[in-house]
Amino acid sequence: MTDRVRISKLMAQRGLCSRREADAYIERGWVRVDGAIVRELGSKALPDAQIVLERQAARRQEEKVTIILNKPVGYVSHRTEKGHRPAVDLIRPENQQRGRGPAFDAAHLRGLAPAGRLDIDSQGLLVLTQDGRLARQLIGEDSTIEKEYLVRVQGNLSDRGLALLNHGLTLDGRALRPARVRWQNQDQLHFILREGRKRQIRRMCELVGLRVLGLKRVRMGRVALGDLALGHWRYLRPGERF
Repeated sequence: MTDRVRISKLMAQRGLCSRREADAYIERGWVRVDGAIVRELGSKALPDAQIVLERQAARRQEEKVTIILNKPVGYVSHRTEKGHRPAVDLIRPENQQRGRGPAFDAAHLRGLAPAGRLDIDSQGLLVLTQDGRLARQLIGEDSTIEKEYLVRVQGNLSDRGLALLNHGLTLDGRALRPARVRWQNQDQLHFILREGRKRQIRRMCELVGLRVLGLKRVRMGRVALGDLALGHWRYLRPGERF
């Protein structure tokens, strides 16, 4: 006999929304399971149940915003890192990229959260979003979205070390996915990863005898930092996809 699963979990697994959003939609009566409206939190269904969002939920999702920020060194990704300035503090009208997208709306700060982290001593592209579906696409365990970095390093790197950066290293007892790493110039490496473990690049470099002096993320999926100035931000453009 197949076990029933919480509907909010099924919705998140299918990429319909986050589990928190699913609970909110269920409370409002915006979710149909096998044709019937579900309103009770914690309700369960069979894994192959048909789940459809009502138009109100779809409209709510369309209203959610995503912001691209060029984070400077000295800011942390999450508000929860107490004692440090969170990157969301930079989302102010005076820091918006001029001539790009709609005007700033303070309502867009509600529920805005980083989709992935960028350490306090790193800079570059940071995605902040109200959309749980997008966050899961970027940082879920099964995500394969590419993240591209320029990394300034100090130390000597052998051919064997470079090969290990591409594939063969282990962190916290788990093998890393294959990466694409090459020299950008004499003191800078170019990384493309398909995962994002905590301080991954710095720890990878330490394992092959390198010290990271500077790290900049320049792309996530099909969205690049481009000409966005340091400390400035813009809205994800209509039709722009990761």
